[in-house]
Amino acid sequence: MTNPPLFPDAYYHVYTHAVGQEYFFREARNYRYFLQRYTHYILPIAETFAYCLLPTHMHFLIRVREHVAPQQASRAWSNLFNAYTKAFNLLYQRRGSLFQRPFGRRRIESQSQLIYTVIYIHRNPQKHGVIADFRRWSWSSYPALQGQVPTHLVKQEVWGWFGGREAFINAHKMPLVGETKDSIDL
Repeated sequence: MTNPPLFPDAYYHVYTHAVGQEYFFREARNYRYFLQRYTHYILPIAETFAYCLLPTHMHFLIRVREHVAPQQASRAWSNLFNAYTKAFNLLYQRRGSLFQRPFGRRRIESQSQLIYTVIYIHRNPQKHGVIADFRRWSWSSYPALQGQVPTHLVKQEVWGWFGGREAFINAHKMPLVGETKDSIDL
């Protein structure tokens, strides 16, 4: 299956997994370094609305900037993953790939998909048993989006999809399709 191109001015859920049983992130400095590299490679080509970094996989909700060609967008993601892998391999004296290829992407076509994807991304640490309460996961956009601190995230637009900041917070308390109130442990 081939992944669709990353077209300008389109929203995408971008995701990837580690190869085998490998972890992308072994300690807090790995997460911080990845986010620095993300800022360098991806912010010039895309706006970011949500993200979550987990030990074995990661998710992003982005919109490719208008001036960016599909090949340029894909190349930026590839450059990010390659740069991080080189640094990770050097630090931990390992060799080989760290990320599955190709990275996944799904085009988002509606506001309801945007809302669902934001919540899905934020709940991922809890869904996979990494932490008991997704709201406490440090390597997610949820804390920055629900707070009032400055961020590179397009916070006002995300709040607008939900109908405001309070509605954004409340929507994260409701079950997604297929979840029960008990499965989200609120």
